[in-house]
Amino acid sequence: MVCYTQANGFVSGPNWIHGTDDNPILDLAKETKTISMNWDGRQSVFDSQGNHMSDKDAAKNTEHVWTIIEQAMKLSNENSATISSDKSLYNYFEERVVEMFPNQDAESKRQQRIILQMAEMWGAFVGSPIQRQSLKFFWLEECIDGENLFVASTYDKVLKKIAEPALEHATMLFEHKVKRIVSREDTADAGVTVELEGRQSMMFDEVIMTAPLGWLKRNLDAFVPALPSRLTEAIGSLGYGHLDKVYITFPSAFWNEETASDAELPSASRDLSKPNVTAITAPVHQATDSPVNPAHYPGFTHWTHPTYASETNPKAWDQEAVNLAALPRGTAHPTLLFYTFGPTSLHIAKFLANNPPEKHDSLLTSFFLPYYSKLPNYKPNHSDCAPQAVLATAWANDEFAGYGSYCNFQIGLEKGDEDVETLRKGMPERGVWLAGEHCAPFVALGTVTGAYWSGEGVAKRVLKAYELGEKEQNGSL
Repeated sequence: MVCYTQANGFVSGPNWIHGTDDNPILDLAKETKTISMNWDGRQSVFDSQGNHMSDKDAAKNTEHVWTIIEQAMKLSNENSATISSDKSLYNYFEERVVEMFPNQDAESKRQQRIILQMAEMWGAFVGSPIQRQSLKFFWLEECIDGENLFVASTYDKVLKKIAEPALEHATMLFEHKVKRIVSREDTADAGVTVELEGRQSMMFDEVIMTAPLGWLKRNLDAFVPALPSRLTEAIGSLGYGHLDKVYITFPSAFWNEETASDAELPSASRDLSKPNVTAITAPVHQATDSPVNPAHYPGFTHWTHPTYASETNPKAWDQEAVNLAALPRGTAHPTLLFYTFGPTSLHIAKFLANNPPEKHDSLLTSFFLPYYSKLPNYKPNHSDCAPQAVLATAWANDEFAGYGSYCNFQIGLEKGDEDVETLRKGMPERGVWLAGEHCAPFVALGTVTGAYWSGEGVAKRVLKAYELGEKEQNGSL
């Protein structure tokens, strides 16, 4: 989630600040003059046949989706202990759409189907399909109150600011691959040995491990002695998503030309009283001061259950994109940012891994063509409509990203909150501490803010263990 690289103007790390109430990342963004923004609440939706849904119907159906999400969050918050661990958020949607449209006629069935298809967008928030989202621990997906801000000028300045103290005062060793962490067990006089691949081992008093949850899942044997059984259980129980991104840049934003617009805005997009979640492909918790030109194409597009792309997408996985041509002046560029999740991300990762780099652009273009070709003003043979640059993050192929993105809470989970607390505790008795978005306070799990708070919290605990906590907390920490 907090990995960050930049190439050709594309950012493979995070794009959002989730929640503005007492958020240290927002403070850093302001300090570094990083440009962030609210969207205007508009969303373009295509149905399963590739037909554009009217703005009125899209707004109405979006309201239904967010009403059910709000009800599910309330139920999970109040009755988590009694909800079956096997019940998914999708199961809850299936129940609620029948209550919303109880008739047995064709129109009611159609409405039920549309809402269920639009609900698939949830997968892009957590990195796994909505059918995998635990209803029991859905409450853990609620995040910091306030607005969700899109970081238009990227996290570049924020990252540099955060890195300054470490780069200035610490010894940074890059391209050193850790093979094993050998720690003491019930002895206070030994340190922690970090064994490196192809290099000499190093000894430390304490080690803070910020490896992603996905890496921990695949490398339990890297810890010697073996991890305590409860910690091993926690690592295995928590889910790990596959959120990825594909940037497709065109010579010009052919879809973004001004048109007459009387689009209805879903009230859910601006209602800050509703539960906030880590929405990345929908305008949720947005303020009214959006810089987006309302005459231009909406910021978000959702292609629901696309049955018309059977050659490249036979299972009709839904697709979602953000219109980066709608960003503020100086940050806008003619790019569609597709967020993929779950099986789509794994499929893309597989065909990228199985083909040489020179074929990647054409493979990606072929996969996404059925969707961007539905946008306004698309002309098959026009040069403006032919991608000139494509970049896929492919975290699902990345060993050091844990072959995925960030933690989530899937069906079958029995002790999700306790699992997070177990990770957060780490193994201080062995000099090994864990940090990262998977160890964050509940309100910031899976976010940049959560990763920041987790690292800060562990640093304070280490200082306290050496009786330096109070001094540092009153000083520079």
